[in-house]
Formats: sequence, structure tokens, C-alpha cells
Amino acid sequence: MDASASGGFLRFFSGLSDPRGGNAIHNLHSMLVIAVMAIICGADGWVQVQLWGECKLPWLSTFLDLPGGIPSHDTFGRLFSLLDPDAFERCFLSWMSAVVELSAGRLVAIDGKAIRRSFERGWDRNAMTHLVSAFVRQGPNGLVFSQVAVQDKENEILAIPRLLELLDLKGAVVTIDAIGTQREIAAQIVKAGGDYLLPVKNNQPALLEKVQSLMDDLVLDHAKGNDVSVDYFEQHEEGHGRRETRRVWVSDEIESLGKPLLDRWAELASLVLVERTRQNLGDFSGKVSVERCCYISSLSAVDAKKTAGYIRGHWSVENNLHWQLDISFNEDQGRTRKGHGAENYSRLSRIALNLIKRDKTVKASVKGRRLYAGWDHDYLLRLMQQ
Repeated sequence: MDASASGGFLRFFSGLSDPRGGNAIHNLHSMLVIAVMAIICGADGWVQVQLWGECKLPWLSTFLDLPGGIPSHDTFGRLFSLLDPDAFERCFLSWMSAVVELSAGRLVAIDGKAIRRSFERGWDRNAMTHLVSAFVRQGPNGLVFSQVAVQDKENEILAIPRLLELLDLKGAVVTIDAIGTQREIAAQIVKAGGDYLLPVKNNQPALLEKVQSLMDDLVLDHAKGNDVSVDYFEQHEEGHGRRETRRVWVSDEIESLGKPLLDRWAELASLVLVERTRQNLGDFSGKVSVERCCYISSLSAVDAKKTAGYIRGHWSVENNLHWQLDISFNEDQGRTRKGHGAENYSRLSRIALNLIKRDKTVKASVKGRRLYAGWDHDYLLRLMQQ
């Protein structure tokens, strides 16, 4: 394999061990290159990866070692079902650590996702692959930084600590949905040098009642002009047929929660109340829906605007990346399910998505850049060399 293919991100995967015997015809790293390139160019599944490779064989042969030609889809499927997902993830993480700096204040959003058609049998959908991923906010976009697989939704709470152990959290702000609002997880984030911003919902009823009551009192005092440590930010947005107003209050007056509760949560420093008011402009009744959510945080700065950005960032990262994986990469329809196949194929999709999103030379959507890569060999190689 020459420098054009082995440079860029692929050098971080050079130590990946081949799980097959020593008599394997097809080179592991050549298969990795073909798989990532094919997925970038629009392939959905191993059959299409094989077809793409066969169409590009004369070109691929100029820089890849292909003594047996293009592997069959069964060979691709067998290799990636056997490939150690932990070793693959360590290579993925070393690459992302080299290109993304978790600087002070960087948002790291932890979120889970199921690959909905990755079950073995139609009557046993509990066997579908669930992935818990760490997304890092970078400009208006987010990059997948790391991921681990779990057996089901309930086991996400066990996967989150494993995922956090992989990350350098010093100076980062970690957001997780309500399943991650656990004392042990908060303590782990703080011990690693990061800050947490966690929603409090019905899975923590006692905590929710106390935080909600205290924030209601503080918001009322703030509205009356009383001398309380509360910062306020309001944002309006209109589009997609709806009008939305988001109000955020942040306070560091947490003593009223009581020492026993404060002692349970590592470095708890502030409370947050978010109120979202939404009106569907297509509903001529004028009905307005109101949603309120409370958060606890180790962030000591009482800055409502910045806090609103972190909360908004968590959901925008989730929506942007999950939507792109489902719509642009058709991930939810993937039927790869043997061994570690679904997890490893998902990791290949995330490699492809990160490569596409990091490129700034072509001004187009993710779908547009995938098409461009399929049409222009130079652009495809440039993506691979990042």
C-alpha cells in the first residue's frame, strides 16, 4: 500500500491485528481501505461494498495490495464480524485524539442509539445492537469521538463509565441524557478533570422535587427583583412551521438542597431550569405547549447563555449525527448482525462520516460530498489522507 492510501487517518489503524489465519488471501488493511472508501461513496452493506470495489478495481490496484482481487461480500462480513471491536475502537480513539483537542469548555455529549434491524431473528429484537457514543462539538458540527456497544438499552448505564474511561475529559463539559444522571458517573467525570451537566427527571424523584422547588423559588425571587444569584437567558427561534422560546435560569444558591444531598453529588455547584415554549404555526387554535426541565451541574460559573449553549449543543449533536447516520448512511436499515459485524460496520460508518465532516474544501451537504467522492478520485483520496 503506498503513501496515498496509508497516510492520513489509516496510519492509526496500522497495528490492528487480523483475526483470520495466516493463510488469508486478502490483506486486512486493503479491505479496511476499500470498506471506508465504498461507504463514503454511498455503499450500504457488504454487497454494495463488493460491487463498488469491483467497479473500481483497476484504480484500486494502483495503490492497494490486491492479489486475490476484490473480496466477496461474505469475506468482508466474516472479517468484520471476527475483528476485535475493542482493538478497533482503540485505533479509532487514537485517531480522534490526534485531530480533536478536548480543550477547556469543549462539549462532550454522551448518547445511545440502537441499530434497529441488526437482530438475528424477527421474534427476538432484544438482540439488536445498541451503541453508546461520545460526540464532540466542533464548530457547528459534531464528530463521533468514541463508542462502545451494549446488549440493550438498560445496559447503557454500564457502558457510560466504560466510555468515559476512554476519554481525556480534562476541561471538557460532559452532557448525558437522564439515564446517565448517576452519582458514580458524576464523580467519575469530576475525577477525570471535567464538568458535568445532567438532567434531573423522574428517575431521580427526590432530587427532582428538591431542585424543582428551589429553582421555582429562585426564579420567582429573581422576577421580583430580589437580590438572588440567578442569571437569565432567553432565546427565540422560528422555523420549520413552529415558533419556540427557550428560557434558561442558572443559580449557584444550592445550600437549601441540604448537606446530605450535596454530599452525594461530586462538586455540585449550580442548578439550571430550562423552559421551552413551542407553538405550532399550522395549528390555528393557537395552542402553546410548555416543557420544563431541571439540571444539576458542577459548573461554578453562573452563565445562563453558555449553559443554554451546552444544553442546546447536546441535542443538536444528537439530532445532527443520528439523523445523518440514519438518513445519509441508512444505518437503521443495516442487516449486518453476525458476531461483531453490526458494531464494526457502524464504526466504519462513523469513520466515513468524520472524514466527510472534517473536509472543508467542498461546500455541500454530507450527501453531496459522498456523491462528489464517488465521482472524483482525487477528492476521495484527499478525504482518506486527512
